[in-house]
Amino acid sequence: MILTELRTSADAFHASTGWEPKPEGLCRGEVCVPAPGALGADGSLDVAVAAERLGMPVVHDAEHGLWALGSATLGGRTLSTAVAADPELRTFDNRPFRLSSLRGKKVILLAWSSY
Repeated sequence: MILTELRTSADAFHASTGWEPKPEGLCRGEVCVPAPGALGADGSLDVAVAAERLGMPVVHDAEHGLWALGSATLGGRTLSTAVAADPELRTFDNRPFRLSSLRGKKVILLAWSSY
């Protein structure tokens, strides 16, 4: 979920994450996680509170004024960094290639498997 501020509507949060803010907490199916202070009386949601209760990583891009909210982990097991590995790969003509050579460019990485 990409945000311009750490407050959003309960409906937008539910549509983007699958977690429905209710008075009893944040619920997805049969699972409800208590989140006191997350849901405002006006129906807005404090994303920082919800993220902390659900173990969602939150990243701020100050340059663009955006916040990115990751998936819920409930156990708090998230990536400790967003730095990708940089293995040396081989091109079709057998030359070495590293993803880091594309730094600063927009890249789409597609992985495929036959199984």
